[in-house]
Amino acid sequence: MAFNRIQEYITRDTGVAGTLLIPKLIMPVLIDEVDKHLLPKELAAIYQTPAQTATLGASWSIDLIKADSMNVRLVGEGAEIPMDALEYDTTVTIEPVKYGVAVRITREMMEDSQFDLFSRHLKYAGKRMAEKETELIIAELHSTTNAVTGGAAITIANIAEAMNYLERYDYTPTDVLVGDEVLQDLRNIDTFVEADKAGNTDMLKSGFLGTIFGMNVVRFSRNATPTPTTYCKYAYVIDRSNSYVVSYKRDITVENFDLPTFDMQGAAITMRLDVESLRDYATCEITTS
Repeated sequence: MAFNRIQEYITRDTGVAGTLLIPKLIMPVLIDEVDKHLLPKELAAIYQTPAQTATLGASWSIDLIKADSMNVRLVGEGAEIPMDALEYDTTVTIEPVKYGVAVRITREMMEDSQFDLFSRHLKYAGKRMAEKETELIIAELHSTTNAVTGGAAITIANIAEAMNYLERYDYTPTDVLVGDEVLQDLRNIDTFVEADKAGNTDMLKSGFLGTIFGMNVVRFSRNATPTPTTYCKYAYVIDRSNSYVVSYKRDITVENFDLPTFDMQGAAITMRLDVESLRDYATCEITTS
């Protein structure tokens, strides 16, 4: 009787195999999430490493030379040459703060899992740390004084106007950082996608998406920004020699620990970082709807 019952589950009346006795299998492969488009460090005017900031204390300042603070004057024959000196503009204060996440995994999970859960968690903690840097950069650029309001789609005129905001203060527009909706608009502009405007293939392979008016076009992921549905519609024209500074007091650090009373193994992943605008007029934000 028992055998007949099992046979019934296996074949059913139609002869199709049943599911009761079929084991559930899990493929021994985890599919990683897609990597986000992050801003490369060479876009920063200053990129300070922990080695460079080790002796600077909890905070430090970057002094900026005031524009046109030394003058050359007409001097008459035999007259004393007038003295002048450089003046310093607003000081930028750098004060890194700590970001971190802790990972705790039971020994049972590590023993029973077919994946190296601990290493995978550490890998993704590192990715989140890298994404935090881009998030902080975009949030800082968003605070710029210069702004161009576009329409439903970005236009060549919007980009030219943003460049002019920088150029009127003698800055040189070098890069335009774009969210994915702005990038879509650019792809629909003929002058951008023409072969002689879009840049060479070597540039495309390096993470840049082409050039427009001589500026590198660099995409940032909406999911690495403070408000994804908003920032995907933004673009930032910058002078990379003057726009912003990234300072690390502590690089990504992993400290392993054990919790014997919980029978767990864990790790604390931390970093200390600050991102500040260097010269406000070296950045211009373009918004679209």
